This record gives sequence, structure tokens and C-alpha cells, in this order.
Amino acid sequence: MTAAAQFQQVSQVFGDFTAVDAIDLSIPQGKLTTLLGPSGCGKTTSLRMLAGYTRPTSGRVFIDGVDSTRTPPEKRGLGMVFQSYALFPHMTVADNVGYGLKLRGVAGRERRARVAECLELVGLGHLGARKPRALSGGQQQRVALARAIAIQPKLLLLDEPLSNLDARLRVQMRAEIRRIQHETGLTVVLVTHDQDEALEMSDEMVLMRQGQIMQQGSPTEVFGSPRNRFVADFMGYENFLHTPDGLVAVRPEHVDVAPGSAPHDGLALSGVVTDVAYRGVDLLVSVVTRDEKGETRVLSNVRADGAPHVSAGDTVTVSAPASRLVALDE
Repeated sequence: MTAAAQFQQVSQVFGDFTAVDAIDLSIPQGKLTTLLGPSGCGKTTSLRMLAGYTRPTSGRVFIDGVDSTRTPPEKRGLGMVFQSYALFPHMTVADNVGYGLKLRGVAGRERRARVAECLELVGLGHLGARKPRALSGGQQQRVALARAIAIQPKLLLLDEPLSNLDARLRVQMRAEIRRIQHETGLTVVLVTHDQDEALEMSDEMVLMRQGQIMQQGSPTEVFGSPRNRFVADFMGYENFLHTPDGLVAVRPEHVDVAPGSAPHDGLALSGVVTDVAYRGVDLLVSVVTRDEKGETRVLSNVRADGAPHVSAGDTVTVSAPASRLVALDE
């Protein structure tokens, strides 16, 4: 797969703090890649080094195969959408979208045509004469996207672009960004801390922790085959058990609970129910059991209409098929 951008042993150190620690990273051409992880993991610093706003302490950044480590931001040919949108309040929507084109000396007729095309792409063709203050948060986000796309960037960089929107608008904008990426074929790099957002939107996910890449791959690869406990925990695997073969993870929806004892070809542990929480369509059962290293808790999430009749204090068997157990690197 052709790389639109690459990091080679890139580090960023601020005083005694290493924000990014000698990472190698490849951004595939024409795909949407998310940099994902908790606060302070290095994802935004990585995006800023790609954009040119921060120069690496060491290592090299390549864009389209060209060493761009020392290239200033305005010479990199990238579009960027910030968390705050950064629209010019005194300009109309159309002038905001055309601003980058004007700076690049694009002639008036061509500029107006490109602005109209980009506003239509984001569904705001009828609002070009308005000022940003007259728009909703979702509309302002679309204007910022249109402005970034208008310059026909080599890469489109999005820094937590949905964090200021309410839950309903976030879901809508996820679909919109995916649609725009598909229609334009742009290479997009999105920074987010939201795993649901990353799973829904990504072609490629890069999960980071303490300045290092923990795992990179497609959403199905990262979600279905996490490499270590950090990745599994971040992806929502709540059950971690020590077996004779090592540490395994299993999701609550793949754990069954049955009264008494029951043989199973995968995981089967005896335990005591500590809590049963009815949540409408499903039932969350908490069981204290013992694995190879001692007492531990296992959560089972099953549909309420097919759930076993168990109560706190009951002795049960928690089980999961071998195909649902994910072996982890401890």
C-alpha cells in the first residue's frame, strides 16, 4: 500500500517529558487513518509534527516520499481542521472557504467555482453569504472542512474535530466525513480519543500510549485481535483472566453464565454471583471466580429474554468458547 506520509524514528521531547518516543508510522494513501488514545498519549503532537507546526526532536517526516521534516507548514500542501474550527468571524462563509485559495493566488473565477463546489460537497451551497456566527456548530464544522478541502491538499488533518458537537451531531458528522473522504479520495488523518468514533470511521487505526504505538491495523484487526492488555482494555474488553497458557481477554457479551457446574471446551470457571443488573434488553451479571493467579471478577452481558435465572449469592459456571478468547502479550 502506497504511503501518503511516513514517520521514521520520530521523537518529540519537551524538557523531561517525551511526548512521542521514536515511532515509525506509515499513513496509507487515499484512506482515513485515526490516531487514537487517551490524553497525553502523543497523538496530537504527532499530528502537529505531520502538519509542520512542531519540529521533531529527532527522526524524519516524509510526505509523498519527500523528506519534509524542515518544510514549513504553508509549504507542505496540507489541509487542517482544528477543534475550534478557527473560522474568520468577519468573513462570509464563501470568503472563509476561499481564503486559502486567495493566499495561493488562485484567480477570482476559478476561486469562486472551487468554493461553490466545496460548499455543495458539504451541503452548504445555499449559505455562502452568511457569517459564521449565524451558523450552528455542525454547519461551522462543515465550513471548516470545506475550507481545508478547497486547496486540494495532499492530506487532510483533523484534530478532534467533533469534540465540540453534541452527541447527535457527532454521529451525523462521522458519516459526513466518511462520505466526503470516499467521494474525494482524500488521505485523511483524524485525531480522536473516542474508540467508537475511530472504529466507525477508520480504514486504519493507530492506537498510542505514552508516546508509543501500541497497535496499528484495520478496525477489525485492532478490535478483534488486540495485542496486549492496554489495547484490549481500550477496546472494551472487560474480562482479563490468567490461564495455564497465559493472559487472555474475553468480552462480556461472549461470556455465558449457568447455574451449577457445566463442562465447556473453552473457558469454564466456577464462581459466585455478586450482582445482577437488569438493563432492559440485556442483563449484566457480575461473578467472582478464581483464575491461575487468584480471585478475579468476570462480567457477562446477555440478552434479558434468554438470560439464566440467577441471583446474587448463587454458585454458577462462567464459560466462553475457545474461539472468543484473545491471547494477550503481558
